[in-house]
Amino acid sequence: MKQLVQTSKATLGRLPFYYRTLNSLAEKGRSHVSSRELGSLMRIDPAQVRRDLSSIGEFGKAGIGYSVPDVLDVLEQILGLRNRTEAVLVGVGRLGAALCRYPGFEKYGLRIVGLFDSDPSKIGTKLDGLPILDVAEVPHVVRRLAIQMGIVTVPGDAAQAVTDLLVSAGIIAIWNFAPVSVRVPPGVFVRDEDLAAGLSHLSRHLSGASGHSEQESRTRRGT
Repeated sequence: MKQLVQTSKATLGRLPFYYRTLNSLAEKGRSHVSSRELGSLMRIDPAQVRRDLSSIGEFGKAGIGYSVPDVLDVLEQILGLRNRTEAVLVGVGRLGAALCRYPGFEKYGLRIVGLFDSDPSKIGTKLDGLPILDVAEVPHVVRRLAIQMGIVTVPGDAAQAVTDLLVSAGIIAIWNFAPVSVRVPPGVFVRDEDLAAGLSHLSRHLSGASGHSEQESRTRRGT
């Protein structure tokens, strides 16, 4: 396998989608796939597929294609899927509960082992067998279990305080679903999932598509 430092940020962003697509092919019993077919499945140019995969290893063979098991093996190493990651989640609202119940995380090596909230009506209850603890217990649990990842699903006005609490407890990777950006010290990585921004992009696309359709309709009517 080639050194990961040679792989661009854009390529790294596509690797989970390669993994998902190739894993689906493997489950169907496929042993090889061409760059053309893989590109078609992922809706990217076959040339981009070849560039991406050549940056992480030497897999392709003329007339045969890529070995699905071999590429999956390297992707699992790069994406850390062989190493189970344990995380705590703060904010057991609808989004937090949905993330906790999402079965796909197990396939990617993520396991949520602690749930925390500040709502007295939730503290002491369980979600699918996992107890919901007071957010004040975060430092004790994180340190006792040596957790390094935290998932933040609280309202925006509470996100920074929760992030500070996680970082002070020893968390070095934060998956932030709050609708705000949070500040962290050097050495702590934050991944923001801005659902509102994603919806905004889709809405703008729909508005543009609607405007285009309306203009075409007027043109056809001669107005």
